[in-house]
Amino acid sequence: MADGLILTNAVIDCILSRSAAKYYDPAARLSDDQIRELVRIGTTAPTSFHLQNWRFIAVRTPEAKARLRPIAWDQPAITEAAVTFIICGQLADSSVIPDRLAPLVEAGIMPAKMVPEWEIPARDLYMAFPQRRRDEAVRTGTFGAAAMIYAARSLGLGSTPMIGFDADAVHQAFGLAEDEVPVMLLAVGPERAGNWPQKPRRPVAEVLDLV
Repeated sequence: MADGLILTNAVIDCILSRSAAKYYDPAARLSDDQIRELVRIGTTAPTSFHLQNWRFIAVRTPEAKARLRPIAWDQPAITEAAVTFIICGQLADSSVIPDRLAPLVEAGIMPAKMVPEWEIPARDLYMAFPQRRRDEAVRTGTFGAAAMIYAARSLGLGSTPMIGFDADAVHQAFGLAEDEVPVMLLAVGPERAGNWPQKPRRPVAEVLDLV
């Protein structure tokens, strides 16, 4: 931005044109490779101490969709979208940090002596505080989902983040681990007619303080 002029590019245009889709083409499909690519992009989102504490369950078969829809408030997007991801955040666990940082050390990005400098403060920050561990799981899952939302938009796909579901039932029906939190559902797929454009937002002056 310079002298009040807002610069734009394809990324910003993608973000500003995104809107939650309600109507999907129920005949459309995404290949497993397309699904993997969306998740690969999602996993480039930031995570605390490089924990990468997430998992993505791609609900794409008719059987799996039929299992999810009744425990997700019977929302049509579950069965009409090409795929609905169960975005799982994992409780922050500092013990995984050496393993998660090993590729950085092997690539020469991080010196090995720095690993304890990340693991020890992460342990102090999280391990005695259950709420902090859960909060980090939710943050991590949300960051990953956001990256996938905008990646989907850039590929011409609609998406819908959803929190309307029975978390305990999802946990049981899809075999989530004890340390996994179902953060949200994210439907993705080609759209059909009828979806709204992005809804107007509150003015920046109402939500920004410059201090």
